[in-house]
Amino acid sequence: MCGIAGIFNQRAAQQPDAQTLVNMAAIMHHRGPDGFGYQIIDDAGIGFSHARLSIIDLNEERARQPFRSDDGQLLLAHNGEFYDFKRIRADLTAQGARFRTKSDSEIVMHLYQRGGLAETLPHLRGEFAFALYDKAEDSLYLVRDRFGIKPLYYTETADGVVFGSELKVLFAHPAVRREFSSEGLYHQLIQVMVPGSTAFAGVHQVPPGHVVKISRSKETLTLHSEKYWDVDFPLEHTYPGDDVDEQPYIDGVREHLLEAVQHRLTADVPVGCYLSGGIDSCAILGLSAAATQTSVKAFTIGFDSDQYDETPIAKEMAEATGADHEIMRLNADDLYDHFVKTIWHTERTIYNTLGVAKYLMSQRVHEVDYKVVLTGEGSDELFAGYPAFRKDMFLHGLDHLPENERKEWQALLEQNNKLFKGAMLAREEYVSPAFNAKMGFTPSCVQPWLSCSSVALPLLAESHREAVKEYDPGAAIAATLDEDMLAGRHPLDRAQYVWIKTMLEGQILTWGGDRVDMANSMEARPAFLDHHLAEYAFQIPPHLRIKGNKEKYVLREAMKGLLPETLYKREKFAFMAPPAHTDPKKWQAVVKLADQYLSAEAVAEAGLLDFAEVQRTFAKHESDEVSLDEKVQLDAVINHMLGVQILHHHFVKTDVPKLAATRANELGWHAS
Repeated sequence: MCGIAGIFNQRAAQQPDAQTLVNMAAIMHHRGPDGFGYQIIDDAGIGFSHARLSIIDLNEERARQPFRSDDGQLLLAHNGEFYDFKRIRADLTAQGARFRTKSDSEIVMHLYQRGGLAETLPHLRGEFAFALYDKAEDSLYLVRDRFGIKPLYYTETADGVVFGSELKVLFAHPAVRREFSSEGLYHQLIQVMVPGSTAFAGVHQVPPGHVVKISRSKETLTLHSEKYWDVDFPLEHTYPGDDVDEQPYIDGVREHLLEAVQHRLTADVPVGCYLSGGIDSCAILGLSAAATQTSVKAFTIGFDSDQYDETPIAKEMAEATGADHEIMRLNADDLYDHFVKTIWHTERTIYNTLGVAKYLMSQRVHEVDYKVVLTGEGSDELFAGYPAFRKDMFLHGLDHLPENERKEWQALLEQNNKLFKGAMLAREEYVSPAFNAKMGFTPSCVQPWLSCSSVALPLLAESHREAVKEYDPGAAIAATLDEDMLAGRHPLDRAQYVWIKTMLEGQILTWGGDRVDMANSMEARPAFLDHHLAEYAFQIPPHLRIKGNKEKYVLREAMKGLLPETLYKREKFAFMAPPAHTDPKKWQAVVKLADQYLSAEAVAEAGLLDFAEVQRTFAKHESDEVSLDEKVQLDAVINHMLGVQILHHHFVKTDVPKLAATRANELGWHAS
């Protein structure tokens, strides 16, 4: 729910401009169309604003944020949900706390007053990002949930720090720079980003599971980032042997997942489910239907390509649970027609139009008056569902297998992963010396993107290309990974750790999650990323996550009674939209966008790309001599080229502060 924003100035006497705070809320009206609020603490140089999506406590007047404590010492703005908050409220009330709202958000201030932030964080369960200012300490805390489900950005200006739920919120402040960094631009073209970074110079993300503390002393702000949670797998030698009884693990997964689902059904508005043809979303729907004992609204995306369409299995699952099932069918025209609008919300490039499909689905959810859906994101991360994990398990975790069994594995991997080569799997083996040094091998999940560097580097305009000629993107990413969380771990655990730190946070939860969901005022709740469930899943032996050549084995067994037989037996299929090369109409839609955003004039104006290389890339894509997996890779690169040009149009060429002010005026949102 919601979006947050704020300003913390170096000088306490310099009050934030109230209308700027309101404008920052207005430009993210899509995150919170049900109302806005702002608070400025006198003589403290601090101000927050908030755009509200009403899900828990629908009384807008009572639940309006930002919240200020009764003693005036604390200021809070919160985005997301805290689960199990009713139990916590009851416990705090018994200790003498007095709540003014029925909102889950208010528990933060009361917990903080009793034990400080370190004692507060372990109680917080869910997806959240919040800002908390403590006047007594004269410090601002920016806090993000454990997996990075909810976004939170910040940057420094000449006067202080500006933060918000989206980049456009920061850019609505007239003092914030709006320009690409050379490294950020490079990473946009190769898809995988350095954790904590963005495409723009000086703009950072609060990393998942971290607190950024900003303290003021003598008109100077000091920033300090500290980790409060991490993905912590057991040491490899502590796992039980292959003969361990698997039933307790199966029962444990079922128990923890059901609890996570039940918590995420808590809302004062109807809750639906996203439903694909995968085990993950089908399990969520099945458990939701069982927990509510009512017909659950289920939403499915259908594609006009049999290779990528999962609606037959989704329909079977919907019928089995008695769900009120709605299928939104998308064709080639739909996806690229909405590409530009989607990039406004993702604020980063996308390699596949799945992000557009998710944007259109959230639009449909909003149209039928739903604000909340449960989703299946996170399951593959916990239970090793992606093709890259099986590949790494085979290459680095099954050295003991006899030669004949290794050949069977190799054959199955080659046969089952053809569609993903060039995108989710590298066309050829790619070795990053930095990753090899850090963790013993280069994870298959980052190889397809790091291997794009030879394609992406020539695409950069000369000034940017010169700036990164000695830059190693793999080394930059590897440097952010905590060696203590990798040392002594099983190869599969190391591979999953890297995916969670890179692709989950930077892709699946961003342009495949929060940003395209909240674009249409719709909150997605990924039950698999409940940290209680995750911490249990981390303890499951690798051979029960991938058993034989069957991924997510323990989850399959835990959900066996809920799933149709065809789905129970089905191999993992990554949910993707059909790439551009698979459909002539879709390719023509790409060319049409390129005529506008990748023309010689547009490329010269932005100063980001080399136009001659752009032309060569398109010519290569249209050549009959290019292999299928190379076409897949070029599809992704072309999407990224379009993306950086569109990002320039949205956030550099456009006067974002003026746009935000216009939006506030249209909404009638004004500082009083």
